[in-house]
Amino acid sequence: MIGSSARSSLSTPLAKPVVLVVMGVSGCGKTTVAGILAEGLGWPFEEGDALHPQSNIEKMKAGNPLTDADRQRWLTNIAERVEGRLDAGENGLITCSALKRSYRELINRRGAGVVFVFLAGSKSTIARRLAARRAHFMPSSLLDSQFADLEDPGPDEPHIRVDIGPPPGVVAQGILRELGLSYGAEVRDD
Repeated sequence: MIGSSARSSLSTPLAKPVVLVVMGVSGCGKTTVAGILAEGLGWPFEEGDALHPQSNIEKMKAGNPLTDADRQRWLTNIAERVEGRLDAGENGLITCSALKRSYRELINRRGAGVVFVFLAGSKSTIARRLAARRAHFMPSSLLDSQFADLEDPGPDEPHIRVDIGPPPGVVAQGILRELGLSYGAEVRDD
């Protein structure tokens, strides 16, 4: 059950406003789960892959993993989108692999207003998903490099960890429970 597999570093209610960064390796379901959450919550959603420079997309299509230098501009774009939403006083969702702690520190450079939603699953589960996926620039051959770069969020990072085993709608419901949200609900200052 999702509730028993969710883990959180959150000890206080969500910041107001909040941007949920749905993270994990390619194929874990970031876009699907974030889309379900955005629709139910009525929050704006941005696909982080759309912010990659074309050179990154071409490199991945060719089967070459990105380096930290390759990711820098992309991560800065993600951070700017997060900050724009927070500056506007709006909640939102964005997808981003956010594989390393240093990447998450850049995205959350303000130190407030961001919660990372880590979609965690085994390499074999994700490999099966990637094998079934069509029309995506990220080839399954890069999965090993994704897991090699992955640093699980630490207890001092604002995050929840959710197992991707259940269907996406169940995963989304577990995220809502863990964050104390419900569909149609706004995070408010009371």
